[in-house]
Amino acid sequence: MSEKKTTHFGYQEVEQEAKAGLVAGVFHSVAARYDLMNDLMSGGIHRIWKRFTIEVSGVRKGQRVLDLAGGTGDLAARFSRLVGTEGQVILADINDSMLKVGRDKLFDNGVCENVQFVQADAQYLPFPDNHFDCITIAFGLRNVTDKDLALRSMQRVLKPGGRLLVLEFSKPTSETLGKVYDSYSFNVLPRLGKLVAGDSESYQYLAESIRMHPDQETLKGMMEDAGLTQCEFYNMTGGVVALHKGVKA
Repeated sequence: MSEKKTTHFGYQEVEQEAKAGLVAGVFHSVAARYDLMNDLMSGGIHRIWKRFTIEVSGVRKGQRVLDLAGGTGDLAARFSRLVGTEGQVILADINDSMLKVGRDKLFDNGVCENVQFVQADAQYLPFPDNHFDCITIAFGLRNVTDKDLALRSMQRVLKPGGRLLVLEFSKPTSETLGKVYDSYSFNVLPRLGKLVAGDSESYQYLAESIRMHPDQETLKGMMEDAGLTQCEFYNMTGGVVALHKGVKA
C-alpha cells in the first residue's frame, strides 16, 4: 500500500487531501471580518499593493479577467470598471463563505453587471483553454495544496499573450525588517485576530503559512516551470509582499 502524500498546513505536516478542508475552516471563520482585519493588519497598505497589481495588469476595455481566490472582491471591483460592459470579470474562490461576502459587497456597491461568481479550485479550473486576458491571485496561492498544479492550470486557461499576476506575502529583503516582521506576525496578529474576529488560531496559521510559502526567486522559477515566460517580480514594503508577473507565450 502506497504512503499517503503530505503537505504543510502552516507549520503542521498534514495529509494532502486534508489541507483543503483545513484551509476552508480558516476562511469560513474569518470571512465576515476579512476586510476589517486586512485594514488593521496592514495599516491599509494592502490597498496600495492591490492598486499596483491593477496597474501592472494592463487590463483594458472588452477584456476577460479571472480574479482567483478573489475573496471579498477588491480586485474584481476595479477590473469591472476597467473592462466595461463589453468585458467580463469572474471572481472565483474555493471558499463559499468568502464568495458570498464578495458577492454581497459588490452588489451593495453596484458592481455586478459584468461580474460572475464561481466557486472553483485553482488546481482544477473549470474554464476552457486560452480563455482569459489576465488572471490575478492575491494572497491565495500560499493556501493551495499543490501550487505547481495550480500554476499549470492558470497557464492553461490564459490566452497567448495573457498575464498571470501573483500577489503574495514573501521574504523581506532586510534581515532587520525580517525580525520586526516575525515579531509582529507571531505576537500581534494572533492577538488582533482574537480581539477583532474572535479567532487567534486562523491568524497563527496566516503567519505560519507565509513562512512556508516559496520566496521570490523560487516562485519565479515555479512560474517558468509552469510554462510562463517573461517572469519577473516586484518587491513591495521591503519584500514583505511581492507581485510576480508571467506571460503566456
